[in-house]
Amino acid sequence: MIKGIKISVVICTYNRAAYIQEAMDSLYHQTIDKQHYEIIVVNNNSTDNTVQVCNEWIATHSDAQIAFYNEAKQGASFARNTGAALAKGNLLCFMDDDAMAGPDYLERIILFFEEHPDAGGLGGRIIPRYIPEEPKWMSYYVSSMVGNFDYSPSVTVFSPNKYPLESNMIIRKIDFDAINGFNVDLPGVVGTLRIGGEGKDFFFRLKALGRVIYYDPAIAVQHVVETAKLTKEYMYRVASGMGRGEKVRTLKVSKTAYLKKIVEYLIKLGASVVLGFKYLLQGKPAQFWPIIQFRIDTLKGLLDKNVY
Repeated sequence: MIKGIKISVVICTYNRAAYIQEAMDSLYHQTIDKQHYEIIVVNNNSTDNTVQVCNEWIATHSDAQIAFYNEAKQGASFARNTGAALAKGNLLCFMDDDAMAGPDYLERIILFFEEHPDAGGLGGRIIPRYIPEEPKWMSYYVSSMVGNFDYSPSVTVFSPNKYPLESNMIIRKIDFDAINGFNVDLPGVVGTLRIGGEGKDFFFRLKALGRVIYYDPAIAVQHVVETAKLTKEYMYRVASGMGRGEKVRTLKVSKTAYLKKIVEYLIKLGASVVLGFKYLLQGKPAQFWPIIQFRIDTLKGLLDKNVY
């Protein structure tokens, strides 16, 4: 490891020319000295002018420790693994290309690991930044699909079946290497197909090693959500992608695990109907169907015959 760099921030980007600069700006204006952190941007086959925006930004911020790489294999898991392999810090932080960190973001992360030597991983709050505003049909349960994440009001250890989201997660590099990083059988988005759940798989494997995973709400990022893009087709891709990822993950455990997951999803579908009617009775009819549709779409992904 290079002396001085305490944390490496990996940003994987795909067609985010409109927001990647804000993400880099937020990391540039941190309270810790620039010699103590690096920014690694991994371009994953962007077809817009993301590459141009990044190169121009890097050229005008020569005092930042920032590197730009390309990963030809499509999918966030490939790109994140590439960035992690090039990292020089003892801590790895993953942030999305349309997220913005507060000025003390990295300082808080470093201090947390110093104060919690038992921490094997860390997740923080993700605050949706709706553009132009939050849709009327959005509810707490559906908002998780667009990155809303607020696990606890105070510092706590994640329960066995809970874990950080990929857009605001930190891990010791030694542990990242110990579990061989992200599972590329769960690549994320590949073209129009989504096979998600890479973060869940990642942290379940990390927990299997006995590592303690913490949550700290003060370690927060804002995450852009363009409401115009939240079409039925988009929401289906996200929800069904969760189901496909669970199919891949559970079948690697056993067929019984997969069958149990089907039963679990059917129960959750029933619960979503109850929640939907609850919103209806509360005078929030716009929130009635999306929560049910979410569970229908995840079940479709879980049953997708095109995924092994």
